[in-house]
Amino acid sequence: MADTSKRKTITVEQIGSPIRRPYIQRATLIGLGLNKMHKRRTLIDSPQVRGMVAKISHLVRIVDEK
Repeated sequence: MADTSKRKTITVEQIGSPIRRPYIQRATLIGLGLNKMHKRRTLIDSPQVRGMVAKISHLVRIVDEK
């Protein structure tokens, strides 16, 4: 695998509940590794991850970009 220490990363925090949301939004949260309120994940900054975050921008926030 590629060395991830040199790649840009973003930290995403879940701020909204998936209750009463469409299944695809819940699945996107799980795909990002989020499933509980205020949980944070550090992810590689890629167009795929940015697209997932954009789809559920009302449920997550970007805490840190490196």
